Amino acid sequence: MNVATGMVNEQYEPTEREERVLELFREGRHTGEPWGRVNPLYVREHSDLDKGQVEYALRNLANAGWIEQLNRGGLYEFVADPREE
Repeated sequence: MNVATGMVNEQYEPTEREERVLELFREGRHTGEPWGRVNPLYVREHSDLDKGQVEYALRNLANAGWIEQLNRGGLYEFVADPREE
Protein backbone atom coordinates (compact mmCIF):
# COMPACT_ATOMS: atom_id res chain seq x y z
CA MET A 1 0.00 0.00 0.00
CA ASN A 2 1.32 3.44 -0.80
CA VAL A 3 2.30 4.79 2.61
CA ALA A 4 1.87 8.42 1.61
CA THR A 5 -1.64 8.12 0.21
CA GLY A 6 -2.81 4.71 1.41
CA MET A 7 -4.10 3.85 -2.06
CA VAL A 8 -3.16 2.73 -5.54
CA ASN A 9 -2.88 5.49 -8.13
CA GLU A 10 -5.40 4.30 -10.70
CA GLN A 11 -4.43 7.07 -13.13
CA TYR A 12 -0.77 6.00 -13.34
CA GLU A 13 0.36 4.69 -16.72
CA PRO A 14 3.49 2.53 -16.51
CA THR A 15 6.23 2.95 -19.08
CA GLU A 16 7.40 0.05 -21.24
CA ARG A 17 10.24 -0.61 -18.77
CA GLU A 18 7.85 -0.55 -15.82
CA GLU A 19 5.57 -3.00 -17.66
CA ARG A 20 8.53 -5.39 -17.95
CA VAL A 21 9.12 -5.10 -14.19
CA LEU A 22 5.43 -5.75 -13.51
CA GLU A 23 5.65 -8.89 -15.68
CA LEU A 24 8.40 -10.18 -13.39
CA PHE A 25 6.21 -9.60 -10.33
CA ARG A 26 3.43 -11.63 -11.98
CA GLU A 27 5.55 -14.64 -13.01
CA GLY A 28 4.15 -17.80 -11.43
CA ARG A 29 0.82 -16.16 -10.62
CA HIS A 30 -1.33 -18.65 -12.51
CA THR A 31 0.85 -21.73 -12.03
CA GLY A 32 0.72 -22.16 -8.27
CA GLU A 33 4.31 -21.01 -7.95
CA PRO A 34 5.29 -18.26 -5.51
CA TRP A 35 4.88 -14.85 -7.11
CA GLY A 36 4.57 -11.15 -6.34
CA ARG A 37 7.98 -10.40 -4.83
CA VAL A 38 11.24 -9.35 -6.49
CA ASN A 39 14.40 -7.48 -5.65
CA PRO A 40 16.42 -5.21 -7.96
CA LEU A 41 19.05 -7.88 -8.67
CA TYR A 42 16.39 -10.35 -9.77
CA VAL A 43 14.91 -7.75 -12.12
CA ARG A 44 18.32 -7.00 -13.65
CA GLU A 45 19.10 -10.72 -14.08
CA HIS A 46 15.74 -11.41 -15.76
CA SER A 47 15.49 -8.36 -18.02
CA ASP A 48 17.63 -6.16 -20.24
CA LEU A 49 17.37 -3.25 -17.79
CA ASP A 50 20.42 -1.78 -16.10
CA LYS A 51 20.70 -0.85 -12.43
CA GLY A 52 19.53 2.75 -12.86
CA GLN A 53 16.58 1.75 -15.03
CA VAL A 54 15.49 -0.89 -12.50
CA GLU A 55 15.75 1.49 -9.55
CA TYR A 56 13.81 4.17 -11.42
CA ALA A 57 11.05 1.75 -12.44
CA LEU A 58 10.71 0.32 -8.92
CA ARG A 59 10.61 3.80 -7.39
CA ASN A 60 7.92 4.99 -9.81
CA LEU A 61 5.77 1.89 -9.28
CA ALA A 62 6.14 2.20 -5.50
CA ASN A 63 5.22 5.90 -5.61
CA ALA A 64 2.12 4.96 -7.60
CA GLY A 65 1.20 2.38 -4.95
CA TRP A 66 1.32 -0.57 -7.36
CA ILE A 67 4.17 -2.18 -5.40
CA GLU A 68 5.68 -1.59 -1.98
CA GLN A 69 9.18 -1.91 -0.60
CA LEU A 70 9.13 -4.39 2.28
CA ASN A 71 12.58 -3.78 3.73
CA ARG A 72 15.72 -1.70 3.32
CA GLY A 73 17.35 -4.67 1.62
CA GLY A 74 15.29 -3.97 -1.48
CA LEU A 75 12.57 -6.61 -1.41
CA TYR A 76 9.46 -5.38 -3.20
CA GLU A 77 5.96 -6.84 -3.23
CA PHE A 78 3.18 -6.47 -5.79
CA VAL A 79 0.17 -4.59 -4.37
CA ALA A 80 -2.25 -4.10 -7.26
CA ASP A 81 -2.59 -3.25 -10.90
CA PRO A 82 -5.83 -1.26 -11.17
CA ARG A 83 -6.14 -2.21 -14.83
CA GLU A 84 -6.86 -5.78 -13.71
CA GLU A 85 -9.80 -4.89 -11.47
